[in-house]
Amino acid sequence: MAVDTRPAARAGRLRLLPLALMFLSVGLSVAVVLPFLSLFLDREVGADPLRVTVFLVVAPLSGVVVSTLVGRLSDRRPIRRRLLVGAALAGMVGAGLTAFVRDYWVLLGLTATAVALANSLFPQSFAYARQLLDRDSPGRAALGISVLRTVFSLAWVAGPALAAVLLSVGGFRLVYGVAAGLYAAAALLAAFRLEELPVPTRPAADAPGVDVPGASRWRLAFTVVAFVLVQCPMTLGVQAMPLFIGGDLGGDPADAGLVLGLCAALEIPLMLGLGVLTARVRLRTLILLGAGCGVAYYAVAAAAPTVAVLLLAQPANAVFIAAVSGVAITYVQDLLPGQPGRATTLFTNSFPIGAMLAGPLLGIAAQVGYRWAYGMSAASCALGLLVLLLTRPRPPVRA
Repeated sequence: MAVDTRPAARAGRLRLLPLALMFLSVGLSVAVVLPFLSLFLDREVGADPLRVTVFLVVAPLSGVVVSTLVGRLSDRRPIRRRLLVGAALAGMVGAGLTAFVRDYWVLLGLTATAVALANSLFPQSFAYARQLLDRDSPGRAALGISVLRTVFSLAWVAGPALAAVLLSVGGFRLVYGVAAGLYAAAALLAAFRLEELPVPTRPAADAPGVDVPGASRWRLAFTVVAFVLVQCPMTLGVQAMPLFIGGDLGGDPADAGLVLGLCAALEIPLMLGLGVLTARVRLRTLILLGAGCGVAYYAVAAAAPTVAVLLLAQPANAVFIAAVSGVAITYVQDLLPGQPGRATTLFTNSFPIGAMLAGPLLGIAAQVGYRWAYGMSAASCALGLLVLLLTRPRPPVRA
């Protein structure tokens, strides 16, 4: 007799609701703080340019180190929910103290500890979601991950505007106070609405349905390098946009908001659409398509004569971001079955590393012309695409 699995699927979707609310809280907490961090260090802390630079390097580096350690720990013991609670509480403490502390060295210490631990919320939330989806709706794991990634993107649409309002009403004390409250909400959701999951089961090498039963270290390393290369242009392109439009295209630098806003508006439905396509198209194919769109977009941008051309090229940019930021999470998770914490952390760490590489490239573009920022972005994307093509999965061994 056939078993009706629809109630279980509906229950799985309902279990994702508190996780989605937690994603929204965490996304908003980051989105209200990060865009104005440099301004906070300059105006409130009185840090000179060197100290600001040190702070902006220490913050992502410490986040990468702590997230890596937490990711490895999370796959070995049934404590992922407790790690989520602890990371959210660390974020609450970090943001709460930052609302009042103005000593540079104390803030740097908070960034390297409490805030770095809070950064592990992003990969650990995706790891938790993957475990839950594998248990309740294994065939819809990629779609579920894409939906949750979309929630995080929505938080970034609203977050900077909310931060601007908070800043005008109550200054940075209110901005960081609200961020602390959002972290507290995430901690409560994780503590009271999420169940503790067992240690993820690692499938055997000959398990059916496992495309890559544990990728080799070399393949993992090259895959991470590829995602660093394709994500570096995301930061470089955004940072260079107003300077490129105002200097090279002779437009109004404020047009950068129009260009980036159009991309964000297209990115969200495309991320959901690609998630739906994962039921019919291989993840690897979608990622290669996205990286190819990235190469095409940055090549067009490098040669663009007007702002209108940049606007017309944004659909390709949106496909690129949706593929590399959305379905790529599931792709890397599939490389390490039974290790969602480690896999997700490997992927999410590629973005801050790529962002750090974007800084020197932007400095080069400032010397030779900002159009070169997009030429270098196209080259970086092309190199990342090549590395992805060379790291194709091995065919399964047949008995």
